[in-house]
Amino acid sequence: MVDIKRLSTTQPDFWESLEQLVGWESHPGAELEQRVAEVVEGVRTGGDKALLEYTRTFDGLDAGSVAELEVSRERIEAAAQEICPESRSALEHAATRIRAYATRQRIDSWEYEDEDGNLLGQQVTAIDRVGVYVPGGKAAYPSSVLMNAVPARVAGVEEIVMTVPAPNGELSSLVLAAAKIAGVDRIFTLGGAQAVAALAYGTQTVPSVDKIVGPGNAYVAEAKRRVYGVVGIDMIAGPSEVLIISDGQADPEWIAMDLFSQAEHDEHAQALLVCPDFVYLDQVQAAMERMLPELERSDIVRESLAKRGALICVRDLAEAQDVANRVAPEHLELSVAEPQRLVGGIRHAGAIFLGHHTAESLGDYCAGPNHTLPTSRTARFASPLGVYDFQKRSTTLFCSPEGAAKLAESAAVIAHGEGLGAHAKAAEFRKAGHGEGN
Repeated sequence: MVDIKRLSTTQPDFWESLEQLVGWESHPGAELEQRVAEVVEGVRTGGDKALLEYTRTFDGLDAGSVAELEVSRERIEAAAQEICPESRSALEHAATRIRAYATRQRIDSWEYEDEDGNLLGQQVTAIDRVGVYVPGGKAAYPSSVLMNAVPARVAGVEEIVMTVPAPNGELSSLVLAAAKIAGVDRIFTLGGAQAVAALAYGTQTVPSVDKIVGPGNAYVAEAKRRVYGVVGIDMIAGPSEVLIISDGQADPEWIAMDLFSQAEHDEHAQALLVCPDFVYLDQVQAAMERMLPELERSDIVRESLAKRGALICVRDLAEAQDVANRVAPEHLELSVAEPQRLVGGIRHAGAIFLGHHTAESLGDYCAGPNHTLPTSRTARFASPLGVYDFQKRSTTLFCSPEGAAKLAESAAVIAHGEGLGAHAKAAEFRKAGHGEGN
């Protein structure tokens, strides 16, 4: 029996129940917070020595120096050769599509001249050095390497430093091959909060970076939160989410498996189905009952669905849009015959998948758009990872003598109003040509 909540917008307490279901408490807890603080401070002050101690304690990896934890170019090349041709082809195909999509995201510098001869513009430059954290341990995630490193390289980042845990020395050849394909420069077998701290502060061996991207567990998320400001970060990611709006026309087994594909991430993942046809919801639940026992991660899926999953009956597809906008899901599938009629009404979603054939899992790996997405309702104000996350914008301004004089009039008035006399005089000097040519 699949234990999953059934909700309906006709219930008087529906919206309150939905809020309770999708709410996620991101605070890590005092004990975890304190432990991460100790690790981050230990690496900040202890450098390589602290890194070696934490790697020995948490990953069971005993090394004589941090230099030994850097993966050699020969090992990376060997990994690229030892994976099967099918895997290599899949990684290269995915990288090509991710790169093609990312290329269209690049923003360029621009400039315009106003009527007074002033030149105003924006100069776009890439971040110098980026750190990519790749999860390891329970599973290998070559897709995370591609999704984080390829856009950085497209943006023009000069150096990409990757960290990936290698518990007891086990390191995925798929991950190393993906790093080579994506153009990663250096790889260290470091994980957890200590890896984030090393990337943020630098050690005698690990270079400090300007921004850290990539998913991780609660320790990694808290470490990223703690070092933000010293470096930039992409986001604080919560559990994975999918919300599917269905018109009841797709094969119920397709929809059931799409729900499973998110629920299998972990016990806190969220899978929601919204449909105006309650009979179809019954059909999907029946399909889930049939297929769940066959899944490799059935226990995780079962717990995830029971904790945070739901089948939601709405009055119509317009109301389904309202539900989606309230949830602001990481992934939104519009599994309907005419998705273009619905997508314009969606204001809050990390990634939107249109049509019956567009499974969310295609986007996870090789379709092209990035799979690093805002979770926990942050799609209300945040966006997917992209090339723009690795580019910086500087404003530029050149004033002609005439333009400076005209701007000085308004600038001086506002500056005096704020009680900042030096600001006002600096502007007025330009208006009067004070000291010009001396």
